[in-house]
Amino acid sequence: MGEKIRYDTIFARSFSRYDQKKLGYGAFLACFLIALSFSTVFKPYLGPLTVNKRLSINDGLKMVRANDTISSNATFFSNVVISFNATVEMVSDGSSNMSSTSRNYTIGSSTSSSKTLGFNYTNGVIRNDTRLMPVLEINNGSSSQQGQGGVPEKIIEPICNIEGRTEFCEMNGDIRINGKSSTVLQVGMMTENSSWIIGPYARKGDREALSHVTKWRVKTGVKDGDNGVHQCNRYHGVPAVVFSLGGYAGNNFHDYTDIIIPLYLTSRRFNGEVKFLITNKNPWWINKFKTILRNLSHYDPIDIDNEQQVHCFPTVIIGLKRDPKELTIDPSRSPHSMKEFRQFLRTTYSLKKTTAVKLTNNNRKKRPRLLILSRKKTRAFTNTKAIATMARTLGYKVTIAETDSNVAKVAETINACDVMMGVHGAGLTNMVFLPSNAILIQIVPIGGFEWLARTDFEEPSKGMNLRYLEYKIKTEESTLIQQYPPYHEVIRNPGAIAKQGWDAFKAVYLQQQNVKLDIHRFRPILSRAIELLHE
Repeated sequence: MGEKIRYDTIFARSFSRYDQKKLGYGAFLACFLIALSFSTVFKPYLGPLTVNKRLSINDGLKMVRANDTISSNATFFSNVVISFNATVEMVSDGSSNMSSTSRNYTIGSSTSSSKTLGFNYTNGVIRNDTRLMPVLEINNGSSSQQGQGGVPEKIIEPICNIEGRTEFCEMNGDIRINGKSSTVLQVGMMTENSSWIIGPYARKGDREALSHVTKWRVKTGVKDGDNGVHQCNRYHGVPAVVFSLGGYAGNNFHDYTDIIIPLYLTSRRFNGEVKFLITNKNPWWINKFKTILRNLSHYDPIDIDNEQQVHCFPTVIIGLKRDPKELTIDPSRSPHSMKEFRQFLRTTYSLKKTTAVKLTNNNRKKRPRLLILSRKKTRAFTNTKAIATMARTLGYKVTIAETDSNVAKVAETINACDVMMGVHGAGLTNMVFLPSNAILIQIVPIGGFEWLARTDFEEPSKGMNLRYLEYKIKTEESTLIQQYPPYHEVIRNPGAIAKQGWDAFKAVYLQQQNVKLDIHRFRPILSRAIELLHE
């Protein structure tokens, strides 16, 4: 709910003495109209001002910026800024709770040549009893109204959000970044003095991940000359995005769900005209995903932690936006979708296949291609050749491959397939490269993987327009039966191991377990995949 405040147009004309004598009562009438206009605009707001300086960034709070601009047909004061402060109530999404916060509003122009009376405000619910006290400021046209390089400074508040699995802050105006002290400053008189600490990695609440992420201090409302406020050494005319390669970077699943997809969501709107400022830089990671980075930004990434200069930008986003779910972009919550993201990947890596093969009874020579994801260390198939032989008898062309850091090669291999199968693990994340209507078969080991299997791959596959099949192995198909007796808790009661914590679960079921598929039991799954390709 919100009120839209409108101001009537103010007309003002100036006359020479000669004109005044000539026009007589006409000049007097014009002055009277000017005075009446000012009275009409400001009279409702005259009175004591109630200010509540409290800024809340509770979970789910969304601050929305809106701009109303009212044009004038004649010249108002050439350098006039009308500013006032008001108490507004912001309503959290999905909640009846309100939090109060004060806001600075501005009416006026940032350049002397402007003939527009603009009104910038943050859209919220303004209390009925709130009164706005206008303050008229006549600027002298000094350079303080100009940003670096002569660009007019934008007086816009930052928007800081904590949403589900991430936190991020978007700032506009004179933004200065000091990599040595890990600080981002918004310099300007018309902003609130506030401060946040942000870990720019999209896995909020995960202490283990964030323990490897540099924390950044975000401050607004600072002034030139304040302690810790440095002059710009290097000005950039494009926006910047600050994000971390700490956390779980290097694990293929987390590379996509924590960084690549959130980076796409955050930066795509800039169409490449954005610079990436990377904290906790990882050269190996950057090299692995260099093609994606180049297609999201036209500029080389900056290792901001090691920069000695103070970098200045007109817009900075600290942290990455992401969907609360894994490997997901909900189009109802975002202007983008997983369909668009997968098209972006196809374009980035020049992938040819857009749709899986469509089998027909009239063309039995056409054979679908099956990819068996191989693993060397853990959760590997111990009878890969037997699986491949059985699949060929069903009519598949079979490819056996292990994924590596060569993303272009991996993308090409997977995109050429119609069916991909593999044991639960990060390698299945490469389903993002499968063509539409392809089939993902997830092999679920023993140990209580059902929730992980569903959350990490089954649910995300739906948003990628893939078909999903699942095969849960029996105890006899796990190599853990060779390491533990049948009555051991590892075999008999996996829940007891899980209660010992993630490290205990991981050490046993992720790091010690391989899979020997029962060929006869698994055969119907591959047969079902062929049936789906006929549909």
